[in-house]
Amino acid sequence: METVTTDDGVRLWASRSGRGEPLVLCHGGPGLWDMFEDVAALLADTAMVVRWDQRGCGRSERCAGPWTTERFVADLDAVRRHYGLDRMALLGHSWGAQLALSYALDRPERVDALIYVSGTGIVPESDWHGPYKETFLARLGEDPERLSRWQDLPKEDRERAVLQWSVEFEDRERALEHAGRMADPWFGINTECNTALNAESRRTWGAPQLYDACGALDLPVLIVDGAQDIRPRSAVDSLERALPNVRRVTLPEAGHLPWVEDPKGFREAVVPALR
Repeated sequence: METVTTDDGVRLWASRSGRGEPLVLCHGGPGLWDMFEDVAALLADTAMVVRWDQRGCGRSERCAGPWTTERFVADLDAVRRHYGLDRMALLGHSWGAQLALSYALDRPERVDALIYVSGTGIVPESDWHGPYKETFLARLGEDPERLSRWQDLPKEDRERAVLQWSVEFEDRERALEHAGRMADPWFGINTECNTALNAESRRTWGAPQLYDACGALDLPVLIVDGAQDIRPRSAVDSLERALPNVRRVTLPEAGHLPWVEDPKGFREAVVPALR
């Protein structure tokens, strides 16, 4: 484990493992922490994998922000510089996919390839959030006691997070087990970070200049989806159409965390993108 210091003096937790070309991972959230231990193990024979906790989250130093995509892009660049990387492949999941895309658009000369996992494309949130919320409540409501418990618990509670994350898995019998692993160890959700970055995305995502920027992105992009993700995959069509150099792999039996439910398919999709 290592400490990365950003240009404004915030200390970030980071970890490096494996051998090969550099691959930096961007975890989901916002306001969560790195949960990519399984991904790092899957790719250890193919890449030097760098994991890190975003500012104010997980094992990184608690701080007062600022909670902006611009600041998080600069933090990701601090991770790159810490490890002496001229260029790197980036893999982002969910919110982290949005962050990785934002970095690639801002500093394409530093990116060899972008692997965009379980994102929501470049359309406005209003295009997909309604159907997502409806499916979320229906899936959690399969067990009325779980739904009631989730509604009663405070947003920062671990049990509430596990119940919420359990909807992300297609395998309903193992959903709570998988979600419990995500919450172990538990570092607490940075709700201030989550609120601020989600509000920023609602203001800025879907703008015409974002489509134009993606159309000019001159690097290879791999989009990986779980077909059973409860966020409408049609939202990602917008990004796929905009990118000039893109490949898309959809894993039919996986949900929002495809490496958990189809590790073999996930590895087979990602490894060629790293070569």
